[in-house]
Parts: sequence; C-alpha cells; structure tokens
Amino acid sequence: MVKYYPVYPNAGDSRYYHCQITSLADASLEKLGTYKCWRSCIWAGTTWEVNIPKEITSLPNLRNFSVLSSNLVGIIPASMFNMSKLQYLHLGNNSLTGTLPENLCDNLPKIEFLYLIKNQLYGQIPSNIGKCSSLRELSLARNGFTGFIPQEFGNLTILEGLDISVNHLIGEIPKEIGNLTMIQNLYLYENNLTGFIPQEMGKLSKLESLDLELNRLGGPIPAWIFNISTIQFLSLSANSFFGSLPPNMCHVLKNLQGLYLAGNYLSGNIPMSISNCSRLTIITLLSNEFTGSIPDSLGNLRQLNVLQLSDNKLTSESSSQELSLFSSLANCMLLRHISLERNPLNGVLPNSLGNLSSSIEIIYAFGSGIMGSIPGSIGNLSNLIALRLDNNQLTGSIPTSVKGLGKLQGLYLHNNIITGTLSTDLCNLRMLNDFNISQNQVSGSIPGCLGNITSIRYIDLSFNKITSSVPISLWNLKDLLELRLTSNFFNGSLAPEIGKLKAVTWLDMSLNHFSGNIPSTIGDLQRLIQLSLANNNLEGSIPSTIADIQSLEYLDLSHNNVSGSIPKLMENLTYLTYLNVSSNDLRGEIPSEGPFTKFTYDSFAFNRALCGAPRFHLPPCQTISRRKSRTRKTVLIAIILPGMLSVVIVAGLGTVFHRYKKKSKIPSQTGLSSLIEQPRISYYELLQATNGYSQENLLGVGSFGSVYKGILNDGKILAVKVFNLQLERAFRSFDAECNILRNLRHRNLTKVITSCSNPDFKSLVLEFMPNGSLEKWLHSENCSLDVMQRLNIMIDVACALQYLHHGYTTPVIHCDLKPSNVLLDQDMVAHVSDFGIAKMLSEEETITHTNTLATLGYIAPEYGSEGLVSTKCDVYSYGIMLMEMLTRKRPNDEMFDGNLSLRGWVCGSIANAIMDILDVNLIRSNEEYATQELECLSSIMKVALNCSKESPNERSNMEYALAALNHIKLHLLSCYRRP
Repeated sequence: MVKYYPVYPNAGDSRYYHCQITSLADASLEKLGTYKCWRSCIWAGTTWEVNIPKEITSLPNLRNFSVLSSNLVGIIPASMFNMSKLQYLHLGNNSLTGTLPENLCDNLPKIEFLYLIKNQLYGQIPSNIGKCSSLRELSLARNGFTGFIPQEFGNLTILEGLDISVNHLIGEIPKEIGNLTMIQNLYLYENNLTGFIPQEMGKLSKLESLDLELNRLGGPIPAWIFNISTIQFLSLSANSFFGSLPPNMCHVLKNLQGLYLAGNYLSGNIPMSISNCSRLTIITLLSNEFTGSIPDSLGNLRQLNVLQLSDNKLTSESSSQELSLFSSLANCMLLRHISLERNPLNGVLPNSLGNLSSSIEIIYAFGSGIMGSIPGSIGNLSNLIALRLDNNQLTGSIPTSVKGLGKLQGLYLHNNIITGTLSTDLCNLRMLNDFNISQNQVSGSIPGCLGNITSIRYIDLSFNKITSSVPISLWNLKDLLELRLTSNFFNGSLAPEIGKLKAVTWLDMSLNHFSGNIPSTIGDLQRLIQLSLANNNLEGSIPSTIADIQSLEYLDLSHNNVSGSIPKLMENLTYLTYLNVSSNDLRGEIPSEGPFTKFTYDSFAFNRALCGAPRFHLPPCQTISRRKSRTRKTVLIAIILPGMLSVVIVAGLGTVFHRYKKKSKIPSQTGLSSLIEQPRISYYELLQATNGYSQENLLGVGSFGSVYKGILNDGKILAVKVFNLQLERAFRSFDAECNILRNLRHRNLTKVITSCSNPDFKSLVLEFMPNGSLEKWLHSENCSLDVMQRLNIMIDVACALQYLHHGYTTPVIHCDLKPSNVLLDQDMVAHVSDFGIAKMLSEEETITHTNTLATLGYIAPEYGSEGLVSTKCDVYSYGIMLMEMLTRKRPNDEMFDGNLSLRGWVCGSIANAIMDILDVNLIRSNEEYATQELECLSSIMKVALNCSKESPNERSNMEYALAALNHIKLHLLSCYRRP
C-alpha cells in the first residue's frame, strides 16, 4: 500500500531562520536564549534516550520544530501546545508516552502540520482537535489511542491528509468526516471500527487514497466509492463487507492503481469492466466468496504487477480444459505475482504458461484441481522465485526445462500424482531454498548433485517410491534445516558424514529400509529438535553421543533391530518430550531421571529384556545380591521342578473342568493378548471395584454404554467401559474396538488393559485418566488451560491421528473425533479414546462407506451427506476441534444456525478480529508474551481452517498439521526462552 508522505517546509526558504540542536548541552536555557529570534529548529538524531527540554518552548517565534527518530522519551511538555506561532510540529518515530491534553488546540491557531506518528501515546483523541482549523496534515498513527473518532474532525475543513491508523479506536466512522472536502489521503486502517461507511463520505471528491483495512466494518461497499474519479488506492481488506461489485465499477475509476478487497464476504462475479481500470497495478481479491469465471479481460491491464484471487470459488473462463487465463495474462508484461490457489479451476496448465512476463516472480496455484502435466515452457520463466502447484492432480514427470529457473527459491509440488525420477536438471536451481515433492509417485534415486545446492534449507521427499541409498553429497549441506525422507524405499547404511548437517533441526528418515548402525556422529547435530529413524532395519546400539543433542525434543527409533541398553546419559536431554524405542531388542535398565520421569510403557514396549520402575509395567531390575543368588536358585529348581510338574498338570486339568462348568454363567476375557499388561480381571472383581456399577462411580455416558471408575483390591484405579447390549450397534461397537485396538500401540491412544465378555455382558478395562476429558477442561467454569497446554494437547491428538493414518500397516479412521473422546492423564498428556465406530481401510482402499453417523458438528460434509469416510474425515473433525479449543465454542452452539457455522465464524474473523473469537482466558493483554502468543493462536487457527476445508482434496493431512503445530510450538518456546 502506498502511503502519503508529509510535505516539509522548504529548508532553504529565506523566511525561516534555522537552528540545529545536536546535544543536550545545546538545549540548555542559557544557550537557547541566543535563539529567541529563530523560527525553525531541527533536532538531529541521538543515540541515547532524552526528554524534550521544556526550555524549547521559551522560543516565542518558533514555527517549525522537527525531532523525528531521536529516541525521545517521557511526556510531551504541556507548554509545547502553547507555542502560538507554531506551524509545523514533527515528533514522529520516538518513544513519547502520556496523553494529549484536552486543550490541545486552544493555543495552536496556526498549526498546519502535526505529526505524532509512531510513539507510545494513549488515551482518547481530544475533541478539542477541531479547533486546529488551520491543519492541513495530521498523523496520530501507530500509537495506543482508544475511544471513538472525534466528530470534531469534521471542523478541519482544509485538512488534506488524516492518518489515525494502527491504534485501538472503536465505534463507527463519524459522518462528519464527510465535511473534509479537501482531503486527499484518509487512513483509518488497523483499528476496531464497526458499522457502515457513512454515505456522507461520498462528498470527498478529491480523495486519492482510502485505507480502511483491518477493521470490523460491514455492509455493502457504498456505490459512491466507485464514482470518485480521483481515487488511486482503495483498501477495504480484512473487514466484513458483503454483496457484489457493480458491473460498471471501473467506468469512473480511471486513476485506480491499487484495489485491495481481500478477506471479506464479497460474492458474485468479478466484473468484466475491471479492465477499464487501465492503470491498475495491484488487484487483491483473495479470501472472499467470488464465483464464476476469472475474466480473460484481466489481460488488458498492461500495468498489472500483482494479481491475488486465491481462496474464492472462481473457475476458468475457457470452455476447454486449458486454463485460458494464463494465455490472456501473457499480455501483462509487468506482472510479477499471481495467486490463484484454492479455487476450483479444474483445468490443465496451457503451454502458454511459459509466455508470461519475463518479470514473473511468484506463481501460486495450489489446491485448485489442476490436472495434466507441468508444461515444458515453464523453463522460460527465468526470473521465477516461487512456484506452488502442490495439492493438485498433476501427473507426468518434472520437466527437464526446470533447469531454466535459475532464480527459483521455492519449488512446491507435493500431494500430486507426479511420476518419473528426479533428474540432474534440478541441480541447476542454484538458489533453491525449499524443495517439496512429498506425497507423489516419484521413483529412482536422489541425484548426487543435489548436494551441491548450498542454498537449500528444506528438502521433503517423503511418501514417494524413491530407492537406493542417500548420496554422500547430501550430508555436505551444512545449512540444511529440515530433511524429510520418510516412507520411501531407501536402503543402505547411514553414513558417518550425517554429522555434517550442523544446522539441521528436523530429520525424518522413518519407514524405509536403512540398515547398519546408527552412526555416533549423530551427536554432532547440535541443533536437532526432531529425529525419527523408526521402521527401518537399523542394528547395533543407541550411540551414547545422542545425549549430546541438547536441543532434542522428539526421538523415535521404534521398529528396528537396535540392541544394547538405553544410554543413561540421555537423562540429560532436558527438552526431550517424546521418546519411542519400542519394538527393538533393547535390554537393561531404563533410565529413571530427567525426561524419563514422564515417559510411559508405550515408549519401551516390545523389547527383549528391559527392566525398570513399576510404572513401566516391566520386570524390576535385579540387584547385585539377586544375581549372586541366581546359581543357588537354579540348583533348587532342578531338584524340585520334576516333583511339582505332576501337581501342576493335575491342578490344571481340574481348573479347566471347573471353568467349563461355569462358562455359560461367568463372562470371560476376549483375546486381546497383545494389549493385556495386567493380570486378568474377573467379572466379580470389576463388579466389586465399581461398587456394583453405582452412580457414584459413573464417569460418563456415551452412545453405546457407560464408563465407571473402578478401584481394585490392590488400590489400582481403572476405567471400566460397559456396553449397553440393548442397543444392537453396541455389539458391533465392542467388536470394532477389540479388533482395532488389538494391534495399535501409541502413547496418545487410550490403553486397553483387558476385556470381559459373554453374550450378556461386554466391557473393556481401560487405563484410568485422572484429569478426565478435554470436553470438561474446555467447557467447565472451574477448569482452565493456558496456550502451551492447549498446544501440547493439540499436538498429542495430532500425533495419535498421524499414527492411525500413516504409522500403522493399514490406515485407521477414528470417525468420531471430538473433545469428549480425548482423555487427559495425570500429566495432562492427551489420549484419543472410543474406537466404537472406527474403520480400518484395506491396503487398496483410500475411502470406505458407513451407515453409522458420528457426532453432528464435527462430522465432515462427505461423511454426513454420503456416508463416505476416509482419513480426511478425521482431519476435518480435528480442524473443528482446534477451533473449539481456541474459541471455547462448540460447533453446535446455539449461536451457529443455518447461516453461520463455527468455521465460518472463525474464517470471517481471523484476519481482523481474532481477539473477538478467542477464549478470553487465552488473551493476556499487557503481559510479557501476549503478542507472541496471539501470533501463535492465529497460526493455529490457519491450520484449523486448512484441515476443515469443505472438499477433502483441499484439506491438509495429519503429517502436515502435526509439522505445522510443532513449528508453532518451537517458535513459541523460542520466545519464552529468549532473554
């Protein structure tokens, strides 16, 4: 946005006598006494904090006083506003505080230019401002002013420029602003203004710049705006304007250069007449509800630099599959930026894409249903910096012509159907910073020359079919920040040179065929935060040097053949919050200090001979005295065992006969052997533990049964889920949970200890969660969660879903994700529960059908209307739950009717009114980290919106949602840690 610049008095004008103050000594009263005849005073910038000396105001003839960017602090002396001959006052870009006096303009009859921009002033703008009737330019922007815009502004009838942007002003724009008939530049952006734009402003016939963005204004855009021929820049972005644009909007606006209408609720077509605004350089219409085709007439705007139409419902004007818009835009020879993402373009990129302006730098068209292959002509765009064609349906291979994109910094092609190999032509992209081709069908190997692109920071090749080993050259990328190779067919060993990745923070090489030892040089990765080598064929021991990675927060070595013990030095990993070494061949004692105090059995399950504290449900570690007595015990066993064997056999036969007699009366335990961690619990023990399933023990009631708190004789607390067998679907629900949970193990899934079942009674015995459900913590008045707690819970749930969708042999769909199905343990770690209507896909399936309806409000559109379920249904529910966690509003709250949903409410407020939708308990005004936390919450909301897109093809997946939340958390933690 082009802003106006103040007009300074001519420094060479002979009518002005100038002084220059360069030090505090110069500002002494004695020195200033010699300047009493001077009319203009400019204070040169200083590098220390100083107050405005009151003695300045003793200069009776001073007309021009400019002290901008000079580290001024304190309040403005009241006497400054008594200098009756003052015409020009500029105190901008300092740190002045306090309020403006109520009699601000009583003694400033000649003031023409008043600039107090970018200070720390607060309070209300004095209504007395209307007495400064000679004002031509007034800027109070970027302060902390509150209250209403004074209607007395209407008295400043010769005002040419008014800037009160970036404050905390509220209320409506006063209709008296319409009296400012000389005004050329009006900036009210980034406040909390509400209501409509007053019709009286239609009299501002000299208006050149109008900026009202980032407020809460609404209603249709007034017709008079399109009848002011002088307007050059119009910004109404990030408000709540609705309605359509007039068909003849550009018949009068011949001088319009910048049109900013993003982030509203505007609908209808983009008028064909927009091409009549022939001087347009910037068009920003993103995040609205525009429909219809994108007019090819945009190609007539020869001065167009930026075109942003993303996040609408726009289509291509062409009747063929080819997107004709790109052909027409080839006439815009100054075009630098095109954003068309998240529109249902549903077409093919034409070969004429390569005819776009040679100055084109950015092309964004992701999530737009684009099909076909990437045209070879793309290589003609030699100045291209960023190309985003991800989340489409592109096929074919990456054209070799990409070698012509020598200035490309970001190449994003993930989540398509791209095939072929990674050719050496990619290595010509010497300025490449971010390369993401994940979730495609790329095969072959990584070209070794990729390691020569020293500028690269992010590489994501995950979820492809890439084979062979990782080239040694890749480990030479000392500035690489993230490397993601998960879910491919990489083989070979991890080279010691991996330790050269000195800057890497994220290393994910899971779900491959890597073998050999984990190199000890892994400890050289001093900035590493997340490391996953899970689901490979790695051997040897865990190197002790891993304890040198002090920044490590996430470590997953599960499902390998790693042996030996867990290094005790890992107790020093202060920030480690996630550890998984399950399904290996580890033995020995589990460390017990540092981060290990919060890990559970899930982190260590399915190893050969680990031992540790009782909470790990593993054998206790033997003491030295126990080991010495082992020999004596062996001798005794050899003597006694033969005699006892016959007794055991007889007793066993008796037990079998006894159980056979009672089989039809007493519930038995089902075959959840892989889940059972405790001795089997009988029906009568459960009955006693729950006080006969009494109301006092009732924890909650669900669709298919009730959950009770149970206390065994040994004091162990359990949760017992009893299914209501009067409901036919309860049988299926019980069977579904048993079948699905039989093989699933993850720290963020509710643990099933055992089950109890016969035709008349079915129950699951679950790990007790002392902190109850997320539902309770969100919607009970006596419960509260801070930002970091909510973020951790969100990440826990995302980890569970990521495991269900991508970490198991076949995808599992939960189908009923909501806060009541998220339980919190004693450490507030979240566990996803209730798999009663879950679905397991076969290897060939990506979608299935169900007749079972989940909870309204959280259910994805395709699930509710057609019964189609996929992993994207869980993603949708997760997005809705994220919004609920931050707003504390249920999706079925009474405020959401047919015209407004939770998602629509969030989407309409995130740009300019996010404070209005956040849970008040999250808003910590005037506290140390309030700004950083607000940025964090805004970023989380964007993740939620991406997860809850109406079309499943446009939604994120849990891999990316989890990665985004982890990035947000790391950013917030870095703010907390910063001194």
